[in-house]
Amino acid sequence: MEVANELMVRGIVVGVFQENCWVVGNRRTGEAICIDPGDQPDEILALARDMGVTIKYIANSHAHVDHVLGVYGVHSATGAKFLLHQSDLELLRTGWQGLAQRMGLDIEHGPPEPDAFVTDGDIVEVAGLRLQAITTPGHTPGSVSYYTEGMLFSGDTLFRGSIGRTDLPGGSLEQEMASICDRLLVLPDETVVLPGHMEETSIAFERAHNPFVLEWQQRMRAGEQR
Repeated sequence: MEVANELMVRGIVVGVFQENCWVVGNRRTGEAICIDPGDQPDEILALARDMGVTIKYIANSHAHVDHVLGVYGVHSATGAKFLLHQSDLELLRTGWQGLAQRMGLDIEHGPPEPDAFVTDGDIVEVAGLRLQAITTPGHTPGSVSYYTEGMLFSGDTLFRGSIGRTDLPGGSLEQEMASICDRLLVLPDETVVLPGHMEETSIAFERAHNPFVLEWQQRMRAGEQR
C-alpha cells in the first residue's frame, strides 16, 4: 500500500496462524516501524529491505504467540526497540510456550523483554512517521491499536465483520466492545483498518455492518430503556 507521497505500508502474512505483520516506513527518511512480527523474521527483514527502509521500532499490539514469535529475529538483526503494553508482560514471558509446543513449533528463541512500555496516547516516532497508541483492552489486557494518517493498525481487536476472541485468559467481551465502540469507531469514517488477521476494512464499514458492533449497540440501547 502506498499512502501520500512519503508514507509506505506493506504487509506480510506469516506463520501457521496466518498473522498480518505490517512494515510502515517513510520513503524519504528510510526509517520504519514494524507492527506485530509474528513469525518468519527473515521474510519480514527481506520485505523491509525491498521497501528500502530500516526498522527502528517493533510495536506490538499484544503478546499472543502468533504475534511475537518473530520479534527476537527482527530485534536481534536490527537493534530496533521492542514496545509492548505492560499489562501483557506476563503473557509475553509465559503465554507462548504451551501453544507453541502443542503446535509442534520448534522455537529456538522466545521473544525478548520489551525495551520500553507503551501506553495510551504515546507517540511512537521515527523520522517522518508518527504512530499514536490507543489502548484497546479486551482481546488481552494490554492490547494496543496504532493510528496514523487515516490508517488504524487494530491488532486482534477489530476485524472485518468480526472481533478478536475474548475467551482466552485475560480476555473480556465487555472491555473489547468498549474499546471498539468508544475508542476505534469514533475515528473518521475513511480510516483504513489494517488488522492482525484477514483483509483490511474501514471504520465506516465496521460501524455500519459489523454484526458484533450492531448487536452490542442494540443491547446497550435496550439496557438504557429499562
